[in-house]
Amino acid sequence: MLSPRGALAVHQVDGAFLFALRAALAMALVALPIVLAGRAELAVYAMLGAFTTTFGRNLPYPRRARALALVGLAMTACVGSGAALAAWVHPRAGGTGAFVVVAATAVVAGLAKFVCDVTRLGGLGAVLLLFSFAVAANGSSAPGDVLAQTALAAAASAVAWLLAVAGRLVHPDRPQRLAVASALRALAEVLDASGTGGAIGGRTRHRATVALLQAYHSLGVAPPAEVRLSGRKAPCLRLADMAWSLLIGSARRSPDDPAALAQALRRQACLLADRRRRTPRVLPELSPPAPVAPDGGGRRAAGTDATGADPAARRASELMVGSHPGRPDHLPARAVPALRMLLGTGAAGGLAVLLSLGHGYWAAISAAAVLHSVNIRTTAQRAVQRTLGTVVGLLLAVGVLAAHPGPAVLALVIVFLEFLLEYAVVRNYGLGVVFVTPLALLLSDMATPVSAGELVHDRGLASLLGIVVGLVCALVVVHDQAAVRVERAMAACADATERAERALAAPFGPPLPAVPTRLALAVVELREADDAAAGELWSAGIDPAELATAEQRGYLLLERLLHRRWD
Repeated sequence: MLSPRGALAVHQVDGAFLFALRAALAMALVALPIVLAGRAELAVYAMLGAFTTTFGRNLPYPRRARALALVGLAMTACVGSGAALAAWVHPRAGGTGAFVVVAATAVVAGLAKFVCDVTRLGGLGAVLLLFSFAVAANGSSAPGDVLAQTALAAAASAVAWLLAVAGRLVHPDRPQRLAVASALRALAEVLDASGTGGAIGGRTRHRATVALLQAYHSLGVAPPAEVRLSGRKAPCLRLADMAWSLLIGSARRSPDDPAALAQALRRQACLLADRRRRTPRVLPELSPPAPVAPDGGGRRAAGTDATGADPAARRASELMVGSHPGRPDHLPARAVPALRMLLGTGAAGGLAVLLSLGHGYWAAISAAAVLHSVNIRTTAQRAVQRTLGTVVGLLLAVGVLAAHPGPAVLALVIVFLEFLLEYAVVRNYGLGVVFVTPLALLLSDMATPVSAGELVHDRGLASLLGIVVGLVCALVVVHDQAAVRVERAMAACADATERAERALAAPFGPPLPAVPTRLALAVVELREADDAAAGELWSAGIDPAELATAEQRGYLLLERLLHRRWD
């Protein structure tokens, strides 16, 4: 159950370099001028606000702008409330004030975990919100400093927002292209599996289905889009439709030459991710005949919108990945991981205070990083990654602090570490921890300089304490809602299957776009619920053969729905 399988896997992510560069630039633009002005202790609050750019990595620009605006407000609120709390209770003096900050940190951790899970904000998510609050709350703020510190965090959040949406002026469809590229790579893995002659694994097909649904959701349509217009989105939509047809068809049969097709899909993904191409080129071997509007011209067909998609399909896209996780019946399942986060961070922070560990809030942050997961299995993986990453990161921090850098050099090192963190964490969480550990240490040293030995000693002990407490908390707090989620997913899949069969039995017209969308989402949720429950100590009590049969039946019905739509 606690096997750390997959903890050291490194994933390929398109666009990671430019995203990391943007994150480092967001931090540097606000923080470096403050450091050069001789106020290095205030630059820390600007750097915390700059973490806003971490969120919304894969969202299309309009949705990214809205999401990051809310994240920026949340990040500013965390810094402002933390600074105000520090000015009020003076936690660095110990006593009651330190325990008040521990309790507040635990509440922020639980709320951040719950909101990030419901909204599916990826990456470090809740950990960065908690980190911003904890650093500010454990500072030495005076009442007169709170407004300036909050304003700096707000300014950095605004700069991060501007940089995150500025790409729309150059490559307005880049998030969509990256989403389709990711889907093509996932489909290539499915074809690789089919080319070996063995059965395609459920998790392999599941990953490809999720990636394709995310691509369609990014494009704002439901599968299959059947675009009718030329334009910037048309190549991505045609590729998504082609990928959808291949994926759904793989449930019954594989292509003639799956290995060659997988290679072509990967080459196409590289073309989509290439920033030098303003208009994506579709490889000839992946170019299906493009649907033509009935009038044969450039105008859209009757009953379609500006993308060439039926308005009913656009409404069906609202069911896609990104909106359904917040349904009320999922909220209890999201509450248990948040409760683990609250109790784990509270216990780790409280023990650190009782043991008189300097910078004891690092124990709470380490516990939160371990508990930023979906079940006990992934918690064990995070513990392994956190332990190995912290050891290497401490060695890096010792090397930097031993050189006694000045404030300007220290700020540049922090900005560089932010770049490395954002570049590495999407590939492997453990690699990210390697850089987040010295980043956190150097931020603390910039805010309140102490000896390098003391910083490293406190960080090492606090991290070990937080990792152990996080694991214990994951084992003690039983996630019985995971089994309930599987039962609901089975019922939802049965209902979606029945709807699909009724649609296929109807004598006239193609099925409504919402029918295959609901069925695809039900199949995806069934697999995710089963995986989440499988990583817990308590079995969901569902026969694996029954689940596999329901999943396979869903894919076969999706293929029939697709052929019915073509007919």
